Amino acid sequence: MVSQEQRRRQLAREKFLRQQQRRTEARRKSRTRNAVIASALGVVLIGSLGLYTAGAFDGDDSKSNAGAEVTPSATPTSKAPDPCEKPAKGKVETMSWKKEPAMTIDKSAKYTMKLDTTCGEIDIALKAAAAPHTVNSFNFLVNKGYLDHTKCHRLTDSSIWVLQCGDPTATGSGGPGYTIPDENLKDEDIKGDVYPAGTVAMANQFNAQTGEGKDSGGSQFFLVYQDSPLPANYTPFGTVSKDGMKVLKKLAAAGAQAPDPATGNTAPNATVVINKATVTKS
Repeated sequence: MVSQEQRRRQLAREKFLRQQQRRTEARRKSRTRNAVIASALGVVLIGSLGLYTAGAFDGDDSKSNAGAEVTPSATPTSKAPDPCEKPAKGKVETMSWKKEPAMTIDKSAKYTMKLDTTCGEIDIALKAAAAPHTVNSFNFLVNKGYLDHTKCHRLTDSSIWVLQCGDPTATGSGGPGYTIPDENLKDEDIKGDVYPAGTVAMANQFNAQTGEGKDSGGSQFFLVYQDSPLPANYTPFGTVSKDGMKVLKKLAAAGAQAPDPATGNTAPNATVVINKATVTKS
């Protein structure tokens, strides 16, 4: 007999898949419209547009950046006072690379990523041994200043509870120009298709219905601030510290905005900007 909790999780997954399908179709239409406009104007668009949600693989798009949304949109909540400070002076630097960086980390060592945000410091213990490609990628990106001054563009506060960051464009479509393989999908902390509070995992374009979108992670990641029912398709590569969890819960309490008409993102009401990111080895 199916328990009430199992039924709740199943309904959440079904809702997640329906929303993915709607977003995929909307963005496919948007890309077609933009392509027609660009053709009419004789404009050649050069740059990294990134991939969108699961299933959006047309032509060579699968070789683009990983910039997918991973979670359903949040129901907008009443706006609470912004608990965060103004961002530090500076701007996001546009960066892109053609391939994954060479492996330089010590898989047996301990690494910590610190996000100095407008809402407080968030320390993340990285799982170098279990997710070496992912940790190596962030070590590379952070040392290049890739995450500095970037906004955390998405907050979900119903069905699942995550803050999504790592996109310099703050649209949900940005990425570093390369993708990295999925890792650590059988992490012992992910039990019963639930990502526990404190988990830090990669966003990607995986579509469980079609099986497309594996190994499509880029730079976008999400931080779970409350246990969230999600299929084990997203590389878990770190764990937030206790003090970092306090910061996450503080900014999450301010709620989320209504979905953006163009991107579908539900931005946090709090001004969440990563002023500076660092990775240290111990």
